[in-house]
Amino acid sequence: MTRGGAGSAAKRVSSAQLAATMRGAITRLNRRLRRARPVSELTQSQLSALTSLELAGALTPKELADAERVQPPSVTRTVAALEGRGLVQRTPHPTDGRQVILAPTEQGREIVLTDRKARDAWLAQRLAELSPDDRDTLRRAASILERIARAE
Repeated sequence: MTRGGAGSAAKRVSSAQLAATMRGAITRLNRRLRRARPVSELTQSQLSALTSLELAGALTPKELADAERVQPPSVTRTVAALEGRGLVQRTPHPTDGRQVILAPTEQGREIVLTDRKARDAWLAQRLAELSPDDRDTLRRAASILERIARAE
């Protein structure tokens, strides 16, 4: 079956086939973007937690564990390592004395920003190598992917 007008060579693919193709491409792109990171002593888990804190501003350890989809003991180890490097600070919870609030320090925010800039620069270079039509297609696809990512 063809899509579009007569003579169109585009084949319809099932949602399952498209999902597999997209998942593979997104996974490979994500791995490649990770390799574009500046050399750092932080693990991927530490950088991910620091990024979550930078995006949220501040979280409790439980909220961070939920955001990272890990168990609280993993967050405890990750936060301890980040705190030891001066990248995360703890402050008392304003209403619950049993909890703390975690937030990135200025140095932690700078690491996240540097990492983001390096990955954006690598991707911008790859996009600059594409045709205007391909970049326009990716602009539209990015909007669709954003909608999919936000869906429940």
